[in-house]
Amino acid sequence: MHTKKQILDLQVIKHTSLNDHHAVLTCTSEKKLPTLLAGQFAEISAGDTAGTFLRRPFSIHDYNKDENTVSFLIQIKGNGSAIIGSLQPGEYMNVILPLGNSFSMPAQGEKVLLTGGGCGVAPLLLLAKSVIAAGASCDILIGARDEDNLMETEELSELGTLFTTTEDGSEGIQGFVTDHPVMQELKENYSKVYSCGPDPMMKAVATIAEASGVDCEVSLENTMACGIGACLCCVTETTEGHKCVCTDGPVFNSKELKWHN
Repeated sequence: MHTKKQILDLQVIKHTSLNDHHAVLTCTSEKKLPTLLAGQFAEISAGDTAGTFLRRPFSIHDYNKDENTVSFLIQIKGNGSAIIGSLQPGEYMNVILPLGNSFSMPAQGEKVLLTGGGCGVAPLLLLAKSVIAAGASCDILIGARDEDNLMETEELSELGTLFTTTEDGSEGIQGFVTDHPVMQELKENYSKVYSCGPDPMMKAVATIAEASGVDCEVSLENTMACGIGACLCCVTETTEGHKCVCTDGPVFNSKELKWHN
């Protein structure tokens, strides 16, 4: 059952710059935040919205019920995300949350692999914490173009063994996430694989997982506008017909998807 959506004003209490194009904003609210689950997202607006009419979707990066805080990893790509990503402590954003579904949790005692590419690491922090809270454990495999774009490595390494790849070889194994040796031993080591990142990466991860007989869940990053299934701009093709990523997802079992070629 989905938690009821809320529209809230959130105050930024911490701004952490990760590199030139990414920042983590930690926020709080005067009201009690709804329960937020790994894989869900928020639609965010902030500041001067002239020319940036639509809200922007961002994954729930972290959530602390006791401290009443939520964090977002912001990728700065255009005017809207630049406004949001530049917010400093004391400034406000307006959000609709929680939106979408969530990752399913492994059984107690199981070990899973979390994979992320680029800013696809955004939902992995809360996912790793949730896996541990469920009594399971995880390894984490992330990839990026170069060392500067490997994000949240310190935080993630505290939650499980961290493996890294970079396309230029500046950190970890040179190549893509799927080139890492850990991907060749899925059946022996893991009960499930989770993935978030560019479609080609997730498709490649899912292909290896399925060939290994390991269940795989992916979090799609389709372009979204409304976040509530009204505009239909995020529709994806599945084995059960077309589904809205914002309401039926963003998390899907990889076997449900008819991947884009």
